[in-house]
Amino acid sequence: MSWSWLPIARLVGRSVLHKPATRLYPVERREPFARTRGHIEFRVNDCDFCTICAHRCPTRAIVVGKKERTWAIDHTLCILCGNCVDDCKRGCITLSTAPCPPLTKKFVQTIRQNYAAPEQQKTEAPLVAPPQVPSAEGPGRQPPLVVGLSPCEG
Repeated sequence: MSWSWLPIARLVGRSVLHKPATRLYPVERREPFARTRGHIEFRVNDCDFCTICAHRCPTRAIVVGKKERTWAIDHTLCILCGNCVDDCKRGCITLSTAPCPPLTKKFVQTIRQNYAAPEQQKTEAPLVAPPQVPSAEGPGRQPPLVVGLSPCEG
């Protein structure tokens, strides 16, 4: 009879009686370290669209439109260096410690100031033919046809 099962039994017994060596990840999450870089956060209401952040970005991940008042960041290009955060004179860009979910494809986040929701199409009441007026030319004349505009036209 071989005693080769004895070291394995000792290892199994030790594992059953002690705590696990690692944390149970989905259930237990560790606190992020103090200087962890998570993702860029932007507050559009504080921004004056000066484009300093776009010029200071080494990977050109930030694009600012002064005329359109838009701010966009390509999260696949951003290396979280913090240059935009340090140079923003209004303080509207911050570096969060909360991690971003992993990206599976290119993602560009675009934020627009003064965004207005598109107007809904107005539903008009159905057109009704005007009452028939007796014609001076005779009873054989037909009333004029009333045609409404399509929703695409003025």
